Amino acid sequence: MIIRNGEVFQEDGSFKVQDLYVEDHKIVASEDEIADKTVIDAAGLKVLPGLVDVHSHGAFGHDFSDADPEGLKMILKYEKTHGITSYCPTSMTLPAEELKEIFSTIKTVGVMEDGATVRGINMEGPFLDPKKKGAHVEGYIRRADAAFFRELNAYSGNMVKLVTLAPNMDGAMEFIDEVHNEVCISLGHTAADYETAREAMRRGAHHVTHLYNAMQPLAHREPGLIGAASDDEACMVEMICDGIHIHPSVIRATFRMFGPERIVLISDSMMATGMENGTYQLGGQEVTMKDCKATLKDGTIAGSATNLYDCMRKVVSFGVPLKEAVWAATRNPAKSIGIYDEVGSLSVGKEADILLVTDELELKKVL
Repeated sequence: MIIRNGEVFQEDGSFKVQDLYVEDHKIVASEDEIADKTVIDAAGLKVLPGLVDVHSHGAFGHDFSDADPEGLKMILKYEKTHGITSYCPTSMTLPAEELKEIFSTIKTVGVMEDGATVRGINMEGPFLDPKKKGAHVEGYIRRADAAFFRELNAYSGNMVKLVTLAPNMDGAMEFIDEVHNEVCISLGHTAADYETAREAMRRGAHHVTHLYNAMQPLAHREPGLIGAASDDEACMVEMICDGIHIHPSVIRATFRMFGPERIVLISDSMMATGMENGTYQLGGQEVTMKDCKATLKDGTIAGSATNLYDCMRKVVSFGVPLKEAVWAATRNPAKSIGIYDEVGSLSVGKEADILLVTDELELKKVL
């Protein structure tokens, strides 16, 4: 396949009118390397890499924690339709036996041409701080346990790419010491202070789960996890940019504070995403979604009801440069879970996950 005349997003963030060549769903260097000479005319369109969502619980009426393979397939179909071509289904804090069943379903999906590719599992909980549990059920929170993590990872076929950890809880530092070379440890759902967070990062935890949400705020004498993340140049930080979780001014400030290399846009979407206003479930709790805002009965925000592509568009509408928004939804998340050699840009040798969009970022085609 040949994609002609499109404005192709380059690794340096610029756009260049050029042709792309695809063979066996890989980007190749020249027309000589392709057997299928089908031409797609992309004149007047921007050509972007497929988006990478490393933190999403579900969409389109389904949740990864349903432990339903067919439901997961419906989520993956929805995601690809909306420009997300690489995906990490994300678990909630639930009983051990349920988590084993949930993680096992990942092995049943296989390759789906009409769905996003599962790149790994995001294990959000159960190693959390009850004081910052958010939409997680406190009764299922447990002490950080490397053996339990490894047991769950085995049920998934060693697919866990991210695990959220509250560094201020018993056993957390020992957990980081033991598994930081096996999985990306993300600090979150925690009341940790600056010193505790810095120590966790020193030991090897270099990722933050949905920055600003479920943690201490950034204060001028108590900078907390946010300040520690800013000081750790190796730390990547997730942001939910649905226009509900974080004020646009803070989003702009965060891009300036962390720079374009370290921000990972996520959806944190739950099953109400792509659905009508109504009542849904998240982690065994009832969630009401109205106008893309999902809340528990007590008003706690419970994930988002916005997909990652729409989050990226909102970031641009808030005044963040397009190239930085695209990097945050493609390159940076791919790097954060160690798959940038496969996806996250349109360079030769990578998967041909390609989006054709208008100058207004209206999604026209997903390849």
